[in-house]
Amino acid sequence: MNTDARPPIQLDWFLPTNGDGRHLTSSGLPKVGLFQQGERAPTLDYLRQIVRATEQAGFDGIMVPTASGFEDPWLITAVLAQEVRRLKFLLTLRPGLELPAYTAHRAATLQLLSENRLALHVVTGSSRFEQRSLGDFLEHDERYARTAEFLQVFQAVWAGQPPTHPGRYYRSGIHTPMAPGATAPPIYFGGASEAAERVGAAHGQTYLMWCEPPAMIAERIQRMRDLAAAQGRTLRFGLRLHVFAAPTDEAAWAHVERLLEEIPKDAIDQAQRQMATYESVGQSRQTQLMQGRGRGARELEVSANLWAGVGLVRGGAGTALVGSYARVAERIEEYHQLGVDSFILSGFPHLEEAIHVGAEVLPLLRNTGGQGDRQ
Repeated sequence: MNTDARPPIQLDWFLPTNGDGRHLTSSGLPKVGLFQQGERAPTLDYLRQIVRATEQAGFDGIMVPTASGFEDPWLITAVLAQEVRRLKFLLTLRPGLELPAYTAHRAATLQLLSENRLALHVVTGSSRFEQRSLGDFLEHDERYARTAEFLQVFQAVWAGQPPTHPGRYYRSGIHTPMAPGATAPPIYFGGASEAAERVGAAHGQTYLMWCEPPAMIAERIQRMRDLAAAQGRTLRFGLRLHVFAAPTDEAAWAHVERLLEEIPKDAIDQAQRQMATYESVGQSRQTQLMQGRGRGARELEVSANLWAGVGLVRGGAGTALVGSYARVAERIEEYHQLGVDSFILSGFPHLEEAIHVGAEVLPLLRNTGGQGDRQ
């Protein structure tokens, strides 16, 4: 495998700001009301431990998510950026809940506080019910049109451009200079619908996907490259996925089998009903990976070592790499060679697994793919 032809791999972790634990239902959405021993609240002390462990383990950065029931990503990032010195923070935000010029100045403040370790992950919302609970009543395609306009204004503010003409959703005011010393944060963009792809190709720098089998990811990368090239742009690509790694393949698969066995069928059914209401094309693609399959661990292996079982009870990223340390590293490098530059990994619980994956998997990737974007 020719690893010299690709840029260095970037390896990030995930911050569980709505809770954590050893179970598939411990973190993320939907919360199915299933109590399992060992649940951990997202206290400041616990989140501090995770970011410190993530930096010590050798990861390049950490994603800070946003959704109903998650702690505020701006406040979390502002506090936790002071706990580490190298780790970068990928802060998730939703246009429509914030104003673009104000967001630009908030980001500039965070850049000063973190010594320019901030990147922004722009998401548009996957559920009309959640959006409406937050006061946003636009429909799917309108939300993406607003996101495009948001990013136009946001990027114009950072570039010091004069106020643009009034748009449909935003009007630029008098330009105010950005804080000296603050650099524009890189923009990650997620979304699998045609509307999302158009916005990502026009405004994103890294197009972020939930993990799918390699052939599907290769097809999406090529499509996005073509869309970006039509506008004279190039993109980086990222994958968000979980990892269940162990000394042997057998041990890793036995572990996920145990995780499935502890979840009652009615909890899975409840989660599936809730996720069926989401408008997200990406969510539909994750769900379709499981169609026609049983609910045994190996029955949900949708390509070599890629397991869709997380998606039985968790929305969003529903796939995981399962296998020995060497096998998981090989699969990540396979995606890297397809064109994926950045990987956002997670495991349950996130504290212990940051240390575990950092010790056993990251060295294999650093040895083959080279150093990531380390400071």
